[in-house]
Amino acid sequence: MFAGIESDRHIEPSPEMTFSSLNDPVDIARAEAALDAAWHQIKASLKDNVDFDSERLRLADIVVSLIPIAEDEADLARRAMERYLKTRPSGC
Repeated sequence: MFAGIESDRHIEPSPEMTFSSLNDPVDIARAEAALDAAWHQIKASLKDNVDFDSERLRLADIVVSLIPIAEDEADLARRAMERYLKTRPSGC
């Protein structure tokens, strides 16, 4: 931000912003593929009154946290779904 200039613009976080912490293009590709695969499965199980964007972002955070231990995209997606469902707030 420029000195003396305030902005009332609110930037919504996104999975892409979460993935910006990754430096390796291979990790980014793995994270995106795993997020898409896991989200495809999870989204169908969510209730209509859920904020889908915030839940997808929560899943993206989980994906990023699991990259160091996952063997491949499929393993990363599986682990992310398991963790997401284990920590899912009530009402989802």
